[in-house]
Amino acid sequence: MTVCVDKPDAAQLMTGGCDSRIVLDPETGLNRYYSAPRPRDLVAYASSTANDISAAAYRRAEAVLAEVGAAPPAQVYAERLEAMRGRIRAAYGVPDEVRIVFAPSGTDLEFVALACVAGRAPAGTHAVLLGADEVGSGCIHSAHGLYHAKETALGVATAPGEPVPGLGGVHVELVDIPVRDRMGRVRPSHYITERMLSSIAAARAASRHSLLHIVHGSKTGLILPSLADVDRLTGDATLVVDACQARITREAVADYLARDAIVFITGSKFMGGPPFSGFALVPPAFAAQAPALPEGLATLFRRAEWPADWPGSEILPDNVNIGLLLRLEASLFELERFQALPAETVERVILAFHAAVRSQIVEQTAARRVAPYPPGHVEDADTHPVEMRTLSTLDLSAFRAGGASFEDAQAWHKTMALAGVRVGQPVKCVRLADGRWGATLRIGLAMGQVADAAALDDSALAARFEADMAAIREALLAVV
Repeated sequence: MTVCVDKPDAAQLMTGGCDSRIVLDPETGLNRYYSAPRPRDLVAYASSTANDISAAAYRRAEAVLAEVGAAPPAQVYAERLEAMRGRIRAAYGVPDEVRIVFAPSGTDLEFVALACVAGRAPAGTHAVLLGADEVGSGCIHSAHGLYHAKETALGVATAPGEPVPGLGGVHVELVDIPVRDRMGRVRPSHYITERMLSSIAAARAASRHSLLHIVHGSKTGLILPSLADVDRLTGDATLVVDACQARITREAVADYLARDAIVFITGSKFMGGPPFSGFALVPPAFAAQAPALPEGLATLFRRAEWPADWPGSEILPDNVNIGLLLRLEASLFELERFQALPAETVERVILAFHAAVRSQIVEQTAARRVAPYPPGHVEDADTHPVEMRTLSTLDLSAFRAGGASFEDAQAWHKTMALAGVRVGQPVKCVRLADGRWGATLRIGLAMGQVADAAALDDSALAARFEADMAAIREALLAVV
């Protein structure tokens, strides 16, 4: 008797090839961020955390699946990823000499940077993470060369905090420089830069090579340090730019690459693709002097995800991550249709969104915007690209007498999401009078939403965003 087994669809496949964060709850059909790998009818402005895939991007993923099948040969996987490298270079105006490494998540991109600088100094690498609370939570492990989950994208069982063989442990030391003070206020660029310079000096004295993180678009939209201060940090240190929120322009990418910085970007935040996917833009100087990949990377990456001629890439398993391939295809679909829009159209849509957040939420509730710059440095916002206005962090602590807490916001976020209104998770950036962290939520636009709204005239554009922000307002008021 022949048993018929339904072929997996794109949604099913896109929930594989990462770690437990991507697994769906059997009761809700959602991952731990309350997003789904298939289109849904809901109000969603959660690009700062995780997206629900758009209908157009899902159709793209299904079309690719029809072309390659659920289990394509390794050669097809390699060819598809190589074609994506060309598309990414075209989208960001990146020269052919810049290498591109793919990863199943932004957290895993940290291993790419560590591998690029391994062996630079006798005592190993001194990694300086900037604002652990403002970047991916798992980065406190991966930036240290440690596994960050109970399994890898290859299905290898690991333990969070366990060293990646040949990369973590004694090879890497990690320090974190907070971007906020104890009251939640953003520290100025010059302060962070001085802390970094001191850290570089200490590492040099200990015969370690410094790997410095720059934040370009944190969870609350910060860019730190400033480009002028970044120039003070170049020299005997390597720079890695955490632009995982993808709120970065072609011009900014070029500025960082010109300084030989490694740039991290993910497809699952502002880019609008489903969680999880990412890629690192690696300046040519690193490939020219790269050491062989450490053995532990064979538990994390597949061969085609690294450039074919990268030293030591032959140790990586030569198989396929179909989930990552489909997630990347969906993300690049959104990137390319966004990049095809005229700059003035993008700005018109983003400013309409920004105005709707103000008119429908900030002006009609006790919510207040959290400024994406240090106190007294409002001029810093003038240097930020308009893409930074696609994210609003809201202080909701005044929604309750005595101050609503971070835990309150977590509960509100979950209740709203399960009711069909998704916004970004709370972030610890507001301190209450009694020392607790205050309630925040984030409202973020994605590239696909910009593209969908681009054809609307000014009146229809304002109406769309005002209706959506009013729905978020009412959902929030119903749970507080």
